[in-house]
Amino acid sequence: MPGALDGLLVVAVEQAVAAPLATARLAEAGARVIKVERAEGDFARGYDHVVGGDSAYFVWLNQGKQSLVLDIKAPEDAALLSRMLAQADVFVQNLAPGAAARAGLGAEDLQARHPRLICCDISGYGTDRPDGARKAYDLLIQCEAGLAAITGSAAEPGRVGVSVADIACGMNAHAAILEALIARGITGRGRHIAVSLFDSLAEWMTVPLLHHDYGGKAPARVGLNHPSIAPYGAFGCRDGRAIVVAVQNEREWERLCRLVLAMPALAGDARFAGNAARVAHRPALDAIVAAALAGLDHGEAAARLERAGIAYGSVNAVADLSRHPQLRRRAVKAPQGQVAMPAPASVIAGMPPTGGAVPALGADSAALRQEFG
Repeated sequence: MPGALDGLLVVAVEQAVAAPLATARLAEAGARVIKVERAEGDFARGYDHVVGGDSAYFVWLNQGKQSLVLDIKAPEDAALLSRMLAQADVFVQNLAPGAAARAGLGAEDLQARHPRLICCDISGYGTDRPDGARKAYDLLIQCEAGLAAITGSAAEPGRVGVSVADIACGMNAHAAILEALIARGITGRGRHIAVSLFDSLAEWMTVPLLHHDYGGKAPARVGLNHPSIAPYGAFGCRDGRAIVVAVQNEREWERLCRLVLAMPALAGDARFAGNAARVAHRPALDAIVAAALAGLDHGEAAARLERAGIAYGSVNAVADLSRHPQLRRRAVKAPQGQVAMPAPASVIAGMPPTGGAVPALGADSAALRQEFG
């Protein structure tokens, strides 16, 4: 079955994570994505060499693309890129602040020449903002946006273990590009899209920010606990494994007390009458739940929670994810060989999750130079 974006041409002067994620999603839907790289390649190629010599991030985010090595400052290569953009539907770039405009790739100039072109600029802080000229990377943005302040243990802040600023930004860019394609189908004109890492995480921080601005206090760091729901967190079991229990309403609270903790009278304890009261008395509540679950093996605790209809989860290691029965994988061809990786989250009927090959650096340069020459 053809992809929804078959026939569309995407040109991407991209590197690292955010822009490659957005264009990877477009490639997944059938768009032709030409990835423009420097002679040394996208620096994400060198992040690590764990996938048979290839970088894990690069293999993940560059399936189904063509790689073209260009020097956009060289007149002949700049002319080649210009010819490609004349035929493109979408242009994505995440160069250093101001670099695209200096190279003649600013959205205003491009759309003056190509009114149907959709231009997507990805930056750290937004080019029209006070910090627009600053370099930005994921951990820096996690700290700047306040995410690190509410992540980690009570003792110290922590980093979310994957590049959430980049991933959020790439997802936002992908969605905005799809909206622009729909709008172009109606109006015949492209759009200029600007997405930043900071804005992407700042929006995700809406609830903590509203707690601060309107409630007078930002959520505290609580480790593997929910800051505003209780009991909702990780508890150790007798066999050394931890289980995460999530109670969402009063019916579940009563069933937890009666069917899991075997303490039916606890449901009537005034200290725990309603979620707000349970959060206010969290230390006492957590001590009671922890003591009860510490007397059960993980499997027994899970069985009781299942029978009671209460949500629960295991505190898994990456090794546990690797063999998790829920994990869907697909095979992808990378420069150093075939790689089994998680399949895309969206399951579309009739569209099996088969990814395109990950290109070696400059693998398509000769063919593309001839095609657009």
